Amino acid sequence: MNNPLMCDPETGSCEMPGLPEENETTLPKAVEKPLRVIYFTDPICSSCWGIEPQLRKLKMEYGALLNIEYHMGGLLPDWSYNSGGISKPADVASHWDEVSLYYDMPIDGDVWLEDPLDSSYPPSIAFKAAQMQDPNKALLFLRRIKEMVFLKKKNICKWEHLSAAAVETGLDPVKLDLDVQEKAKQYFQEDLQLTGSWNVRGFPTLFITDAKGNQEKIYGVKPYSVYEAAISSLLPDAEQKKATPEHTLEVLFSAYPTITRKELSVIAGLSSEEAERVLDNLVAEDKLELSITKNGKIWKIKN
Repeated sequence: MNNPLMCDPETGSCEMPGLPEENETTLPKAVEKPLRVIYFTDPICSSCWGIEPQLRKLKMEYGALLNIEYHMGGLLPDWSYNSGGISKPADVASHWDEVSLYYDMPIDGDVWLEDPLDSSYPPSIAFKAAQMQDPNKALLFLRRIKEMVFLKKKNICKWEHLSAAAVETGLDPVKLDLDVQEKAKQYFQEDLQLTGSWNVRGFPTLFITDAKGNQEKIYGVKPYSVYEAAISSLLPDAEQKKATPEHTLEVLFSAYPTITRKELSVIAGLSSEEAERVLDNLVAEDKLELSITKNGKIWKIKN
C-alpha cells in the first residue's frame, strides 16, 4: 500500500492508497472552450505545489483555449493507517524538505513537527465553499492556503487560517463558514466520488479532452512540453492560437500577486539564476517584496 503523503519525485505524484488500476473513463459534457482540463488535486499535495509553474504557464498561454476544472481528491482522510514508511505526521517533515529541493519550490516541512494537520478534508471543503462564492477568487484562496501550509507552517485545518485566507482573497468568511458546514460538504463528496469513478490513483492528475471526447491523461508533475504536446495532439492548431504576451512580467503580476523563482523560470523560459536575478531587481526597484523561507523564497507584488 502506498502512503498518500509519501510523494514520488520520479513520477511527480502523490498516490492514493488502495485504489484500483485505471480503466477507460467516460467524460461528461463538453464545454464552451475547445478543450477541457479536469484537474484532480489536494491542498496539501506537495507534488501539486510542484506543478504550479506549469499550470500558471498553461493558463497564460492557452487560457483562451481551455477551461481548467479543479476537483479535490481527498489525499489524507485521517491518520488511521501505517504504510509507506509514514505512520505519523512527524514522518512527513523530512520528506517535504526533500520534495522542496527536487521541485525547486519552497516547502517547509516543519509544519508537521510544530502544528500537524489531521486531514486534508477541512481545507478541501473550504475550497468547495469558496467555489460557491466566486470561482476566480476560489483559485486565489487555494493558492493562499497552499502558501500558508507550505511556506508559513500554518495548519490549514484550523478555521482561523481558512478565515484569514478568505478575507485576504476577497471572500466573505461568514458565508464561507456557513457553506463549509452545509452545502460544501456535499460538493466535496461529489469530488471524491468523481475521483473514484475516474480511477484517479494519485495527484496531480489531469485529463485533457476535446469536444468529441478524445482524451489525453497526464499523471504527476511533468515538463511543460508534455502539457503542450497533449494540447497539440487534441488541437493541432493550438500553437498558432496560444497567447504570447510581449510583456510577460506585467501580465504575470497582474494575474498573480505572488511568484516563486521556479514559476518565473518556467513561465519566462529563464534559468533559475536568471529568474532570481529578475525578481531581485524588481525588489530593488521597490516593486516586489521578498520573503525567505526555510527551503526557498517567494516574491510578492507591493500594493
